[in-house]
Amino acid sequence: MSRNTNDKDGFIPFARPSIGVEEEKAVLEVLRSGWLTTGPVAKQLELEFSQLLPTPHALAVNSGTSALHLALSVLGVGTDDWVISTPYTFTATVEIARYLGAHPLFVDIEENSFNIDPVEVEKALNGSDKRIKCIIPVHVGGYPCDMKMLSEIAAHADIAVVEDAAHAFPCETNAGPAGTVGDFGAFSFYATKTITTGEGGMLVTSSKEYASRAEMLRLHGIDRDVWKRYRGDEPASWEYDVVAPGYKYNLADLNAAVGLCQLRKAEKLKERRASIAKRYIEAFSQLDFIDLPPDGAGHAWHLFTICLKSDRLTADRDEFLKAIIGRGVGASVHYKPLHLMSYYRKTYGFKSEDFPHAFRRYGTAISLPIYPSMTDDQVEKTITEIVSLGKRFRRKNG
Repeated sequence: MSRNTNDKDGFIPFARPSIGVEEEKAVLEVLRSGWLTTGPVAKQLELEFSQLLPTPHALAVNSGTSALHLALSVLGVGTDDWVISTPYTFTATVEIARYLGAHPLFVDIEENSFNIDPVEVEKALNGSDKRIKCIIPVHVGGYPCDMKMLSEIAAHADIAVVEDAAHAFPCETNAGPAGTVGDFGAFSFYATKTITTGEGGMLVTSSKEYASRAEMLRLHGIDRDVWKRYRGDEPASWEYDVVAPGYKYNLADLNAAVGLCQLRKAEKLKERRASIAKRYIEAFSQLDFIDLPPDGAGHAWHLFTICLKSDRLTADRDEFLKAIIGRGVGASVHYKPLHLMSYYRKTYGFKSEDFPHAFRRYGTAISLPIYPSMTDDQVEKTITEIVSLGKRFRRKNG
């Protein structure tokens, strides 16, 4: 499924894209075609992505961040508006609001998951006099948010929903496929994501009007398809108009070629991640020093994040993480909440305890390798090292 899956020194990387000969051939075909930037391959990726979800409109872009920025731009988010989201996410989720002069209104995550708490969202809406324009829920690690409840809350407040589905393809929520429930869905195809184009993403919507404006803004606010202009398919093909100050967010065919191959095996990649998750759960459910990540039928398993029970261990999360890596298992932390980051802390005056569930989970969370090209031996080594370290760091009275 993937080439060069084993490292010579035996170290297990935290993440690795599942790239095979089919991706190499597809890229070579684009190189030989003479057309490298946005063109027929990117269009095909959009078509197949929209059919697979399904969704009426899919626009390929150069990052998940670009997709989010386009969504908020189309919705008219602007200076001194507010967007509700979670602090437990990567900075891209809310930095796009700052691009537009808007502000993040953080609410805490659920006690037993890493996702935004709908109850806290409703409280924020009912208790605020701010001009709130939308909610940005994040399907953290590929575990679906409660989109049914969030959609009902948003509809009652008459505000938009933009799903950050960077981790969530393919993923099923309780209201439909992740990314298709809100007004917009933003996907990431970064190198570590469930499918990749190297760098890239996809913006989806059911609104023809929204899709049309996003497509125009995606490439400098130009009113016509650049690929068609250069092909000479239309009269006076050189002529175009700029109807808005847009962005440079298009996805090149070189990247899209990789994405098409990845898309066509997305379910197979998901099945392998799910099988690794199942083995982890089977092994770790026997351990009394670990809280397992939330599970569910629709889970995409982009991340497998355990939480340590600090009252049973002499080591804190950082010491435990360092020990895991020292034993040859790549691991990471997802995420340091944004309210702890210096920019957001200084700008908005946040304190650590402002979002207690996010702060608590961050302090104990460790993400383990879970990617399709992991071998069974690598999975078992990861399990063995976690079990061994649990014994090493166990409290005598634990």
